[in-house]
Order: sequence, then structure tokens, then C-alpha cells
Amino acid sequence: MTGDGVWIDGNTLRLPGGVAVRFIRTLRLPESGTHPLPPGLGEFPVRRVADHADRVPAWMRARGGVMLPVYLREAMWLSFAASEPAALQVGVGKVCAVSGEPWRDRLSRRPQNYVVLPRQPWLDGINSGKGTVRQFVAVPLGLGATVEGQVTGEEVWGGVQLRSFPLKEDALAEWRRREEERQRRTADAPGGYGAALPMAAPAPGGPPGSPPSAPVAAFGGPPAPAAAPPRRATAMGLGVGGSMRQEVYQDDRPLEDWSEQPAGRVFVHLVTPPEWRRITGEAPPPSPVDRAAYTRAGLPWYDYYDADAEDLAPTDTLEAVEPVGEWLGDDLEPWQAPSTDQVTPLKDAPGKPVEDGDW
Repeated sequence: MTGDGVWIDGNTLRLPGGVAVRFIRTLRLPESGTHPLPPGLGEFPVRRVADHADRVPAWMRARGGVMLPVYLREAMWLSFAASEPAALQVGVGKVCAVSGEPWRDRLSRRPQNYVVLPRQPWLDGINSGKGTVRQFVAVPLGLGATVEGQVTGEEVWGGVQLRSFPLKEDALAEWRRREEERQRRTADAPGGYGAALPMAAPAPGGPPGSPPSAPVAAFGGPPAPAAAPPRRATAMGLGVGGSMRQEVYQDDRPLEDWSEQPAGRVFVHLVTPPEWRRITGEAPPPSPVDRAAYTRAGLPWYDYYDADAEDLAPTDTLEAVEPVGEWLGDDLEPWQAPSTDQVTPLKDAPGKPVEDGDW
């Protein structure tokens, strides 16, 4: 399996089959209680490992892929889009974020080890409760706080792993036929002007899955200095934080509809801001915004519900994962819960190829 079909388009990862994945900065939730979906605060910058091969450690070079900078205890969510149906595996330290099972090369339904695109618009954390997830939060390897450490007893991989599977030829042809019929019906309906338009970008503080209102596009800094021997970087992984209301949707297709071989995969390395500056020569994004100030300003939070989809039950493995505060101590950052009217309900390219490696 090679990563020849994976590309970077700005800060978006594009996998074969029209799959697009973005990594979104967000507010970290308190580790107690259940909360609405936090807002997106801009994209994480994403860079190819191959473009900085003389500055990254050998183990990072060997795994290939891409990298992005995260602060200690910084929270993130993954935004998904797809032009055609796809099954996407999401690993955190090569532990499935949906099933809690070890990373597998094949799709599985018992338990389901993937999300279905485009139905799943985003994933904010591990599938740890009925209708809830526990937020992705960055922590260094070596403490045992990552999902990987708690599930496997070891911390070897860190980072995030993505692998996409397309529909088989017959199933894809049938989906395309039905999609063409749907678009024709839309065009023929009274007042119809063709296929439904995509949702417009919202006002500042837009919902998960939408383009961020303040894209973090220019993390420019001084040019990278002359190449220096790479040193051991602090490897980062994902633990969990607070709980939020979000469903991980159950696949309603027969498993046999999906290809047995992935179309593309990519390893996403998480590096500390100092390492990011040393490797890329770019300034990292600023430290995350104070969450109480965000809420006091009256900016929106979100609640997403799909009445036609069925929530995927969590596994015992992921329900047992404890938040990072058990290792790092209490979160002393002030918290102000959003008011009811701040929670907004939702719903009812060219570039350089990303090189794959051994992982």
C-alpha cells in the first residue's frame, strides 16, 4: 500500500475517492459533565514530512505522512467531506477511535471500526458513550495518558492514522445512478435550479465541518536556517478530555459493498510547537483561546442531530478510557458553560503527494 493517492491541498488532506480531512483547533471541554459541540477556531497547519526530511527524526521519516503542531492539552476535532461514499478508519496511536480495537487492515462490523462518509461530518473524540464522544486532547507519549497507552499498555505510535476504503465497482455504479436520478428530480421540481447547493459558510465561529471563520493560514516565520542534524523530538499522541453530545453513525450498507483494499492511507504526526518551529522554520499558531472569554462573548456552540441515522454503541474498551486529567492533574482553566441560546442546532485540488512509510 502506498500513499501516492494522498495529497495536501492547503491544510486539507485529500484521500482517493474524494475524501477530505481537516484538523480543527477548538476549545477544550471540562472533564466532568456532557457538553454541546465546541466551535472551530481555525485549521491546524499541515506539512509533508518529506519536505523536511533532513530535520525530522529517522522514525518520523520512516513513517512518512504529514505533521501538525499541538500544544499540551490542546483539543482538536476532525472535519470530513466526501464527494462519493467512503469508509474511513481513524486511529489514535493505531487504536481505532470507533471500536477501541487494535488497528486492522480490513473493515469490520463486529465491532464497526470505521466511520461512513459523507454521513459522518466530523469526529471530535473517541466513541465512548451512548450518543457521546470524549474529546481528543493532545498529550506526550510516556505518561500512559494516551488512548493508545490505556488500551494497549504501550505507547509506541502516537499521532493519528487515516485509511480510506471506496465502494466496490458495482455498489459505486448503483450509488452514482441513484444520485443522478436524485439530481434530475431536484432539477425538475417546481422552482428547481439543479442539484442542491452546499450549505453556505456560517458567520464567525461556524459549526464543525464548515470552513473556519478565521483560517489560520499564515503561520509565517523566518526562513528555515541551514540544515542541522535531527534530534529526538517529543512524540505526541491523543488522550481524551470532556464528554460531548455527538453520534458516531452506524453503517447501513452490507459490509460486502466496501472494497477489501484501502485506496489510500496517511500517518499524521503530532509535534510540539518548539519542534514545529525547529523543523519547519515557521511560527506555530498561537496558544488556544481562553474558553471562558469565548463563552462570555456570546459566540455559538453547536448541537448536531441526524434523525435518519442510528448511533453506533460504544465498546467497553473505549468507555473505560480515562481523561488526561488523571495523569496531568486538575484543569485549572476557568469554565463558563454556554447559555441555551448560544447552542445552535444543525441539520435534522492540486498539490504535492504525501509519501507513505512503514507503520
